[in-house]
Amino acid sequence: MTHQNDLSLPGFDFHRLQVKPTRYSIHVNGSWCVTFEWDGEDATNVDLEQYH
Repeated sequence: MTHQNDLSLPGFDFHRLQVKPTRYSIHVNGSWCVTFEWDGEDATNVDLEQYH
């Protein structure tokens, strides 16, 4: 079972995005991030996105 607090590790820059529906972001490399929504214990609508 993965909890949001488990993803708050140095280098991940895990954070909630200010969008609706609520999405989260994890830093991957450079300006690339994996963004997703939570559905219970599962990540859904997972995307690889480039910011900036």
